[in-house]
Amino acid sequence: MYSFEPTDEQKIMINAAKKLALKEFRSRMRDADEKSEPAPEWMQAGWELGLLPASISEEYGGFGERSALTWTLAAEELAWGDLSATLALTAPNLVALPILLCGSEEQKKELLPLFCTDAYIPGSAALMEPRFDFDPNAPKTTAVKKDGKYVLSGVKCNVPFAEQSDWMLIYASLDGNCQGFLIKKNSQGLIVKEREQNMGIRALPLYGVELKECTIPASQRLGGEAGCNFPVLLNSSRVALSAMALGVTRAAYEFALDYTKQRKAFGEAIAQRQSIAFTLAEMITEIEAARLLVWEAAWRLDHGQDATKEAYLAMNYTSDISLMITDRAVQFLGGYGYIRDYPVELWLRNARGFGILEGISII
Repeated sequence: MYSFEPTDEQKIMINAAKKLALKEFRSRMRDADEKSEPAPEWMQAGWELGLLPASISEEYGGFGERSALTWTLAAEELAWGDLSATLALTAPNLVALPILLCGSEEQKKELLPLFCTDAYIPGSAALMEPRFDFDPNAPKTTAVKKDGKYVLSGVKCNVPFAEQSDWMLIYASLDGNCQGFLIKKNSQGLIVKEREQNMGIRALPLYGVELKECTIPASQRLGGEAGCNFPVLLNSSRVALSAMALGVTRAAYEFALDYTKQRKAFGEAIAQRQSIAFTLAEMITEIEAARLLVWEAAWRLDHGQDATKEAYLAMNYTSDISLMITDRAVQFLGGYGYIRDYPVELWLRNARGFGILEGISII
């Protein structure tokens, strides 16, 4: 059975995420976007929430148990503050959570404690490839077993914190299946290219990565010889991005709502105009409907059920409405919506990424 009432622990987490989003994320959002770099305060203040250690059991250095639904609630609130900040804060999840879900016992004992300290440690994962026919389930990057080791070759794009992370999780095709491989920084054959310049999410460092016969020990295959359940990881990524899309979309809607209530034309607030009032009603309806799709997908993940359809629908729907609603917010502000003095243009640029940036987050 579903419950639409958060637990006491979830309520505490939601309130803490809201405060962080308003005080640290929203207040530094514009400056970070202009400088194209994350604010240092984001990670340290965000890390103090303890979201990732709270998902890892005491056995591996944490103090809790993973809940995709709890992460979903947090991700929406944090992304309401700023998407780049949320993606930067949750970058360690890209390594830690796949290890938690699919890693071998040796990998869990060795690497999970690294992400349970008092200091923020970046992590990275490389899934996307610069190809028009990219399919996350069948990447062109390949892994071949040779002499008891794995040799990886291929090109990746949109890899967060590739230059800063000690560990990177590379997804590659092995015998026709997508599998994960843990690669340590400065490994021979691992080449981090120049930082990418993108339209949105400018404060999040994204890089291209090339693998030229990068050879790693067999022990660094995610899950060891058993491998990983890639669909579960992909579904978790899609749910994460869907929740963040909700946060960005809600931010744009709330700003547009307040603006149209205050902006007057011909002696009345423009929110009183029928066309604008109806559009605002449609916007919040879409947001509320999308949230239910995201919650259902997260609930299925938590209960060990196949969430492939639900995660895909949530990702597809939220990416569509985020672009639509942020665009309408820009239109409501007229000329003001197109200038950087107001945040709606930033939200529109960020929302454009949800339909194309897959695999840069996970819950």
